[in-house]
Amino acid sequence: MHARPPLDSTAFAIDPMTQFAAWFADARAVNQPEPEACALATVAADGSPSLRMVLLRAFDASGFVFYTNYESRKGEELAACPRAAMTFYWRVADRQVRVEGRVQRVSPAESDAYFAARPRDSRISAIASPQSREIEDRAALEARVRETEHAHASGDVPRPAHWGGFRLTPVRVEFWQARPHRLHDRLVYVRASGAWALRRLAP
Repeated sequence: MHARPPLDSTAFAIDPMTQFAAWFADARAVNQPEPEACALATVAADGSPSLRMVLLRAFDASGFVFYTNYESRKGEELAACPRAAMTFYWRVADRQVRVEGRVQRVSPAESDAYFAARPRDSRISAIASPQSREIEDRAALEARVRETEHAHASGDVPRPAHWGGFRLTPVRVEFWQARPHRLHDRLVYVRASGAWALRRLAP
């Protein structure tokens, strides 16, 4: 555990996205493997939760962006219930960030730009894979990849309509830092009446 001083709320930014940017930079500085990796929670129509790891691909004042197949389980759950939560855990830095909020699709132009920047093989896979659907076996999946490669052998690989980004716009963001004897620090931003309030929680 790092010998960090206690978190000082008076030293925190006035908004959580600015504070997240600072902690994200800190995680990179201490060589945290894949600091952009986070657990994303969604909920099904019957109230059942589901959780998986995704990669944060962008963030700014408006929220956190990740990409997926819109016809996947998480895509369909987000369409039915556009709320989600994500957690970043940076073990090297002894920190985590928890985010809760509403989700909406990013613009087609944003999705197009990100898709075009992906390696060609990743674009082929995104088209070929019927994400979250049952498939016969590995051979069937690889056959779909070959068919997709053949279909796009002579040109670019455009983004399919069923694939794109989501932006999670936060209403609650908690910053957690490990401290000795389990007396961890927890500072949480809560959005109310158009403004952010910063509060301290017991560990």
